[in-house]
Amino acid sequence: MSFKMRPHILAILIIFVSFIGVNAQQETYTGSIVSYGNGLTGRMQTGTFTLTIDRLTSDQRANQLLGLLQEGSDDALLNQLDKEDVGRFSVNGRIGPRLNVVRESDVNGQRRIFAVFRRWMNFGELRGGYRSTDYPYGVIELFVDPRTGRGEGTFIAAARINWRTDKRTGQNSVEIENFATYPARLLGVTRRSGGR
Repeated sequence: MSFKMRPHILAILIIFVSFIGVNAQQETYTGSIVSYGNGLTGRMQTGTFTLTIDRLTSDQRANQLLGLLQEGSDDALLNQLDKEDVGRFSVNGRIGPRLNVVRESDVNGQRRIFAVFRRWMNFGELRGGYRSTDYPYGVIELFVDPRTGRGEGTFIAAARINWRTDKRTGQNSVEIENFATYPARLLGVTRRSGGR
């Protein structure tokens, strides 16, 4: 498998391979969120976020979910994600969605934390049948210094997850397509509890 990077697409192969074992200790991260305008609203917004991780998704479960993605069954994948509750993500103190997948790896001495969840859609979005409903996932990626618990990352508020096979090379890759022009930035990230 390989990564493909385009301006509105981020590879997420990292969700499924080369990860540290399941962590039983709860962790909470806070920081600022800066959105440069997305497909739902066009203006820049700032706020705060809280990311609480209760546990990491096991290799076995991640591979099961990857299998559903390979089969191209979005409904089945979403139904399985609804069964998972591994943490929570909130913006500006509001009740936020449950995290459905959280994976972790080591990248150049930093902890890479990757989270996926089924995003909440508002009534108007569903009733209007807007194109944004084809982007049912929220995606968070953090890079954290394990010594200080500080770092930064990105947040995609509306994303589509795709399985791709390169016709020339036959290589497989997993991609995230962002509905917005740019992912939101997660800045001043600080670990508030737990951790290693």
